[in-house]
Amino acid sequence: MEDPLVTPMPEYAHRVAMYDMDRTITRSGTYSGFLMHVARRRQQWRLLLLPLVGLAGAAYSLRLINRSRLKAINLRLLVGQRFRRAEIAPLAESYADKVVARGLHPAALDQIAADREAGYRLLLATASFHLYVDAIARRLGIDDVLATQLDEPDGADHIHARLSGDNCYGDAKFARIDGWMADNAITRDTAHIRAYSDHVSDHPMLHFADEAVATTPSRGLKRLAPQMGWQVVDWRAPRR
Repeated sequence: MEDPLVTPMPEYAHRVAMYDMDRTITRSGTYSGFLMHVARRRQQWRLLLLPLVGLAGAAYSLRLINRSRLKAINLRLLVGQRFRRAEIAPLAESYADKVVARGLHPAALDQIAADREAGYRLLLATASFHLYVDAIARRLGIDDVLATQLDEPDGADHIHARLSGDNCYGDAKFARIDGWMADNAITRDTAHIRAYSDHVSDHPMLHFADEAVATTPSRGLKRLAPQMGWQVVDWRAPRR
């Protein structure tokens, strides 16, 4: 396991450590796991709709639908078109317990602890749903979360299986980061930024950072990182 970054930094008004979540902090993606977790514990008959989930995935692979549409379709099939927050919240909490207990890279936890100790504000920026990401972030002691929001036209009581705004992915994620910095009065020249991701889609965030780390990188990011001078680490390695 690579040692967490502990390089002393000059004084800055702000220090921010930005983390992707799926396959960066977690061992695998969490989106499908959450849908299955809810379906199995809430309405098991929805598992009969898994062939339709497969068809939606094929449509996405053929570029007939985009990523946002795919996520909304799968949510509708396995959770429902409209559901009560109070009914889903306990399942989000139990899923977060499951992820934290068995689904995290120990090296990622070490790095989060090191950044916290060094005075960094921890930002989790992910395309996964706020619906359960917030619960995971609380367990990790993350300060701020940017995630994909679902539509709540009825207020806090009911959630609809459609996205509110953009899927928090790629350029849209970076736009959310930019907005978050503005909302928190953090300017680029007064901040030292670290960024961690496994996927090439996060290249805008990584390029923006003072220290960019490709964590157990995907094939595309593994090719790009050396060209950009970004550190590459394998967080799958066991603790020594």
